[in-house]
This record gives sequence, C-alpha cells and structure tokens, in this order.
Amino acid sequence: MNNTNNILITGATGFIGGFIVDKALDMGMNVWVAVRPSSSRKYLTDERIHFIHLDFDCKEQMVKEMSELRFDYVVHAAGVTKCINAQDFYRVNTLGTKNLVEALLELHMPLKRFVYVSSLSVFGNIREEYPHKDIKATDTPHPNTNYGRSKLESETYLDEMTAKGKLPCITLRPTGVYGPREKDYFMMAKSISQHVDFAAGYKPQTITFVYVLDVVQAIFLALENGKIGGKYFLSDGRNYSSRDFSDLICRELGHPWVLRLKAPIWLLRLITFCGEYVGRMTGKVTALNNDKYHIMKQRNWRCDITPAEDELGFHPEYDLDHGVRLTIKWYKDNGWL
Repeated sequence: MNNTNNILITGATGFIGGFIVDKALDMGMNVWVAVRPSSSRKYLTDERIHFIHLDFDCKEQMVKEMSELRFDYVVHAAGVTKCINAQDFYRVNTLGTKNLVEALLELHMPLKRFVYVSSLSVFGNIREEYPHKDIKATDTPHPNTNYGRSKLESETYLDEMTAKGKLPCITLRPTGVYGPREKDYFMMAKSISQHVDFAAGYKPQTITFVYVLDVVQAIFLALENGKIGGKYFLSDGRNYSSRDFSDLICRELGHPWVLRLKAPIWLLRLITFCGEYVGRMTGKVTALNNDKYHIMKQRNWRCDITPAEDELGFHPEYDLDHGVRLTIKWYKDNGWL
C-alpha cells in the first residue's frame, strides 16, 4: 500500500470503525467514510476525511453516490450487534453487505482487497465439552444468535463472489472486542464501579478478548498480506475467565468493594426474556436480549489464531492486563466513569 491508495471504510461511526479511520489517515491514505445523514461524527473530525452518504438498503443509491469514485481498498465494518426485530439483523448485516458488493461490482471497482469484519459468533456454541479446545477455521459454523446467523449468511455470499473471481475478499472473525469508546463491556465496568459484579452459569467458562487496536492491526495486515478467500480468527492469543476480566477492572478502579453475584442460567434466561419484551414494547434496543442470553450461556470462546499469525503476520500487542488499563483510563478521562 502507498499513500495514493483510496480506501472506503464502512461502519466508521461505530466503535471499531473510528480506529480504522485513524490508522488509514496515519498511513497517508485517501480516506472515504460511509455515513448516513443521522450518523454521529464525534470521532471523525479530521479534515482529511471524505464523507459519502451510502444507503445500504438501496444498491441503486450507492451506485449513484460512488459512480465518480474509484477505491483500491474497502473495509466493511458496518453492521448491527443488537436489534429489536430479528429480521433487522438480516436486513442490515446480510442484505446491506450484498447491496454494497453488488454496487461495487456494477461500477467495476478496481479493488485490490475487500476486508470483511465478521465475528467469532458465526460458530456458536461448538466445542462446549470441558476442558475446552480451540475453535478452528475448519470447524463447521453453527451460529446460535440472530447476529451470528446474519454474519454467516454474509460470509456465505462473499465466499460465492470470491470463488467466482468477482471479489478479492478476506474475512476477519474477531472475538470479543474491547477498548476506548466501547459500550457493552463498559456496562460491566460501570456495574463494578457501582459495587456489583454479575456472572451467569456455574460451569467453567473460557472467554477470549482482542483489543481494538489489534483488530485494526489485523485489518491493515489483511489489506497488505491477506490471502484472497482467507478467513482469520482474532484474539490476543490467551484464554481467560470472566473473573480475570472483572479483577482487572477492579484493580483499575482502585479495588472498590464488590458484591459478586453468580446467577444460574435459568435466571439469565428469565432476565433476558423480560429485557427482550421490554425492548419490543418501548421500541428501544436493550443489551438484555435473547442474543445476549446465548452469548453469556456459551462456555467456550477459545479460537485458533495461528493462521492469522502465519499468513498475515498478526502479532497481538495488547494482552488483557494492558488493554483494560488503557480502556479504564479512557473511560475515566472522558467522564464515562
């Protein structure tokens, strides 16, 4: 890559996307950011950013908007992780991806790489037997959430386009991504700051994490080194328990007294069922939903990042200790905690 390359970044107004934009600008690339008129640009203030309005529900609109542009690279990080209605996952994550790709193909965009940010969630609760083993790219995905199913359908479509030689796609499947500006894991930090640490299930659970800047590292390595059609898991290469995460948060918050609650799975099911119902009644997306139940119920989030290390040259720079320190500091400095 060189500084004359044009890159289109979708999802730039989201958590991960803003950091992708920062990295592309640092590399001197010509950066185009897809936004909606209502999108917040709070973290997109650099004057070098070019904004383009893309409606992922309408291929024709995207063709029109991009007709005078040429991109060398596309990073597709747009998507939704929480929805009131299950069909919205499919509309945004699956059909939105298909519409974008078909618009690019119709414009004969001379892409060198198309990087799709998927998720470890496409695999669901496989390899649940204890002791847990790494989920591998050769395993058969069995997503157990609407989010995971919509991402897998997107991957299937992208695979078809790539196999036909129409799209130079590389897929990244990060595990739980955390870092500054992230809102879901922030809820755990806020709860601990209010002296409550909640966990669900009594069976041993192995969880994995990846710091946002390591995801960004992998994205740009994929743009440079990714094998067309390649799919790569991303984590920091280590395995943790939920207690490991909460203990690090407690440390960074100055060790407040904490009431540790561990609820049985049936109670989590009841809580998320009620949360889903309230969300539908109020029209407001809630973190306590059916997908969240399946995510918290799942006992094994281990994944094999060897292919990313060998083929991309991916080497995680932030373990959980380092990443949590930086994240909690950001929350404090920005008035979140």
